[in-house]
Amino acid sequence: MTINGWAQIALFVALLLLFTRPLGGYLDNVMAGRRTFLSPVLVPVERGFYRLAGINPAEEQSWWVYARAMIVFHIVGFAFLYLLLRLQDLLPFNPQGMASVPPDLAGNTTVSFLTNTNWQSYGGESTMSYLSQMAGLSVQNFLSAATGIALAMAFVRGFARTEAKTIGNFWADLVRVTLYVLLPICVLLTLFYVWQGVPQNLASYVEATTVEGAKQTLAQGPVASQLAIKMLGTNGGGFFNANSAHPYENPTAFTNLVQMLSILVIGAAMTNVFGRAVGDERQGWAIFAAMGVLFLVGTYVAYWAEAGGNPLIAALGVDNTAGNMEGKEVRFGSPLSALFAVVTTAASCGAVNAMHDSFMPLGGMIPLINMLLGEIIIGGVGAGLYGVLLFAILAIFLAGLMVGRTPEYVGKKIEAREVKMTMLAILCLPLVILGFTALASVLPVGLAGPANAGPHGFSEIFYAYTSGAANNGSAFGGLTANTVFYNGTLAIAMMVGRFAIIVPMLAVAGSLAAKRKTAASAGTFPTHGGLFVGLLVGAILIVGGLTYLPALALGPIAEHFAMLAGTLF
Repeated sequence: MTINGWAQIALFVALLLLFTRPLGGYLDNVMAGRRTFLSPVLVPVERGFYRLAGINPAEEQSWWVYARAMIVFHIVGFAFLYLLLRLQDLLPFNPQGMASVPPDLAGNTTVSFLTNTNWQSYGGESTMSYLSQMAGLSVQNFLSAATGIALAMAFVRGFARTEAKTIGNFWADLVRVTLYVLLPICVLLTLFYVWQGVPQNLASYVEATTVEGAKQTLAQGPVASQLAIKMLGTNGGGFFNANSAHPYENPTAFTNLVQMLSILVIGAAMTNVFGRAVGDERQGWAIFAAMGVLFLVGTYVAYWAEAGGNPLIAALGVDNTAGNMEGKEVRFGSPLSALFAVVTTAASCGAVNAMHDSFMPLGGMIPLINMLLGEIIIGGVGAGLYGVLLFAILAIFLAGLMVGRTPEYVGKKIEAREVKMTMLAILCLPLVILGFTALASVLPVGLAGPANAGPHGFSEIFYAYTSGAANNGSAFGGLTANTVFYNGTLAIAMMVGRFAIIVPMLAVAGSLAAKRKTAASAGTFPTHGGLFVGLLVGAILIVGGLTYLPALALGPIAEHFAMLAGTLF
């Protein structure tokens, strides 16, 4: 580890902190329907959408109606994207003549982009037409991100409202976050990426001659516009197979920094939105602090593991002073590769600027742990906030058990219904992740996927289902996932990881909104200080440790000790 490496990490953290409160205030105003500096331009557009769709934004919905609207929206979105992928060979903007996407891959990809996972069992530049990239994948990048923020706001209203029967209007939330937040920022980001050298065109691929005289096909297309929302919306689906390790998607250190900030900035700001909504910004900062502790510890371990290099390579007499550079871009090195890996898995993004499969065992374990914890270390846009608030409910419940008092959080009593729904949402992830990992580890169709044997091969399978169920989408690499078995099981994991959390969460929101707010008393546990932060971090780690430690021991931990013993698998 170097001073320069830590300086780059410190710069990123400082910039993230700088943006958190101002963006939180803007998001709070947008979602509350208050006037913003963009209102003169966008209010007429917003009203036009409502008139065309027959929506009354003032007509609020109960939690069940809100959930039903969200589910119907996703069903329609699934049908549109699936048909687009299946018929892309007959549609325009396909200069390379890309064939129709096979049924199982089209289904997997549709579910993937619909659930904000963006798992890719294909290479974008060799599979998708420009129309599929723009009208299909990029559109869902916007809509899935907007859905996550809308759902988080519905959950926040459950804490903020008193004796209410409604938690907002799904359609109004969706329109506002898309118009006032995602679109304006993405326009600016697209222009920035084009300035930095990212392609944005509809031209055919070009053929170049290398210095050795060989012919090479250079893929291009509408890259910058998809890159902007893939990062800001924590989607992560790359235009190119190499994702943000590709020089066309991530050409400079400047674009690398902006991409990492784009991934986390809305998720971080949502904690401030929560604090503002409940009338105490300290509540939001406490949530942010708990996320920050887990993020910084993970960054330290990942950087330490990668900066130390590979002892087996060093034993061969190879210079290892630059750290473990296998699978990394020289222009980013160990520090920014490790930081990017932690950022993209702390959020449910999944974009990569290095191959996680080539990380050291403990370095690769950190991205895996980030996802196993439920994508609540900042997390996806919106999804990270409602995920960590579910753990906050659990932490408060545990505190109440220890002191023999009905638990309260921001003035709302946490009772049996809320705890049951919370546990249902939290436990669905391990059921899917461990269940499908076990199945793929014993069935021939599953064992045909990993490229490696032993603990590393197990980690490839384990990482894939973790990434799918956590709606992250990053790949450990080395796993041949474009098969009927993996496309089907990963699609199921992605759907459960999204909707089996959303519906119980909205039920909790509806239950909390209907409750009265209780005034703080001498026996009220304060939830804005260091004690609560420690309790929340402890609850997250205890649940994660008890659930996943055996699987981690079979994968990256076993590989680490095997490497120390000088054994290659």
